[in-house]
Amino acid sequence: MLMRTDPFRELDRLAQQMMGPATWPRPSAMPMDAYREGDEYVVAFDLPGVSKDAIEIDVERNMLTVKAERRPVAKADDVQMELSERPLGVFSRQVVLADTLDTEHIEAGYDAGVLTLRIPIAERAKRRRISVGAGSGRKEISG
Repeated sequence: MLMRTDPFRELDRLAQQMMGPATWPRPSAMPMDAYREGDEYVVAFDLPGVSKDAIEIDVERNMLTVKAERRPVAKADDVQMELSERPLGVFSRQVVLADTLDTEHIEAGYDAGVLTLRIPIAERAKRRRISVGAGSGRKEISG
């Protein structure tokens, strides 16, 4: 069996024990996808390992802000962390929404670490057909 050796592993472990779990001083971005599906605009954010209660969604005018916090998992006193690569802390993303979206009726769902927002397209922005009325013919102007 092969084992990778890391001469700094013990030093990293000691530093982590002394300083506590690492958090980021500023919010970090979260990956997202955005697409149109029928009469809705869908935005999906990847938030694996984040509790549903640790997600905040705010809309102010046309600015959508999503914040999430991944907290450390509670461990017993006799547990000693050997490796910690999953980032902890606050994640944040701001998206400017078009004026054609109805921000009053946003629906949010969270499943399998993916936050999905469904934003309806405003009625005034939907495609509509305009019928052409029949004219009464030509009119002459006499003077």
